[in-house]
This record gives sequence, C-alpha cells and structure tokens, in this order.
Amino acid sequence: MSTQSRPNNALRAVRLSMRLSQDEFAERMRQAGAESTTKRTVQRYESGEIAQPRPASARALEVVTRLPIQSLGFPADVDAMVVDDGRGGHDLEVRGTTLPTQAGPARSNGGYSGVWLSRYQYFSSGRNDTYTGQHHVVLLQHGDRVTVRSLHGGNKSLLTMDLVVDGNVITGTWVEETDPTGYYRGGRYHGAIQLLAEPTGRRLTGKWVGFGKEMDINTGPWELSFLDASTSKATLTKYAEEPENE
Repeated sequence: MSTQSRPNNALRAVRLSMRLSQDEFAERMRQAGAESTTKRTVQRYESGEIAQPRPASARALEVVTRLPIQSLGFPADVDAMVVDDGRGGHDLEVRGTTLPTQAGPARSNGGYSGVWLSRYQYFSSGRNDTYTGQHHVVLLQHGDRVTVRSLHGGNKSLLTMDLVVDGNVITGTWVEETDPTGYYRGGRYHGAIQLLAEPTGRRLTGKWVGFGKEMDINTGPWELSFLDASTSKATLTKYAEEPENE
C-alpha cells in the first residue's frame, strides 16, 4: 500500500487566518529566531513533507501563532523526535503517513472548507446574564479532519477547533483565548463540541461543554453558518472583522 505525506491543514488554517502569505509567514518566523526559514520551508510544513520541526523552529512557530506546537499539526514532543537529515538545513525528518478514508458525505463543493460564522451562547455567572460569542472562522477539511481558526480582526479573542467528520455528525474539541482587554482578561477556556450538519451542508448546529471557574460543567448551543467557499487572502481579509450582532 502506497503512503504519502498528509497535508498539515492545522498550520495552513492558522496562516490563512492571520492573512499572511507563505513568504510573510517565513519572515515572521525569521524574526522569531528561526533564521533559516524560507517560503519553501513553510510549503514543506503545510504539505506534510516536514513532519517534525527542529526545536528552534517549533519555538518560533509558537511565538508567531500564539499557539502550542501540538495545535499546529506537529507532535508535542518535537525535541525528542527531531532527526537531522544531514543536509545542514533548517528542518527535519520526512515522514510518510497513510491518508484517512473519507468518513462520510460532506458539502459537494469540496467538504466544509471555507469561511463560516461561528456563534455560541454562554452564561456569565459574574454578570448573571447570557451572552453570545461570535467569530468569523476559516474551516479547512482534509479527509475526515476539519481544522477551525478564527480570523483576526476587531474580535481579539482567538478560537480554534479540531474536529472529525462522521457522516453528518461532527465531533471534536475547542479552545478560546479571550480578549486580553475584555471582561475575562485573556482567560483560556476549552472543552468538547458535537455538531450536526444540515442536509445542505451550509449550517452546523450542536452543543458545547466545558468547565467553569469553580470546575462546574457548563454547556450551551453552538452554531456555524456557511458564508464563503473561498479561502483566498482577499476573502479572508474581507471577513477579518468582528461580526455584527444580530
């Protein structure tokens, strides 16, 4: 059975959400200490050809994206897994993996990839009221895996999800780093989520679950509505703003 590198959709989603070209992302990494990073390096990361960055590059990736390395499609223990390929270059071991089988039907235009509006509701015990959190997000699907990342803009909180598609059921985890200047002052929250896709594939609805400050279990509705199939830089720039309240 033939094997091939699995594309790193997590890293690509992060870069697209930051509205950076591969050249611009490489420049940010050089500024963060990974001086040998080039556009070609970023291309190899995103294609899956480079599966394990060197420690210095892993640290630069975390600095540039504000995310831990495991949220960028790489192993968490890259320090122990790095293999020198003998070329004196920036990178790493090239690893082949078997692509997953498509787990079920998705939208006919290439899965769930594109720009979506994410909306969830939560109860604030400190303010004794229910609020809605909104983000424009970019979804990237490869096989049965979907990576979600909020687009940078007026909404300064950072939302990410790692999801698995099984027919019309989508299950996974979410993490949000709240606005450092907002009510929750940069708090980090995380939990699980399960969504059901409508037959049109243009709306995903479900529930989230997570822990509160007192380790109590909270839950609420979560909905994603399809906006645009394009993930071009121009499209992402268009949606890099805080959604209007309905």
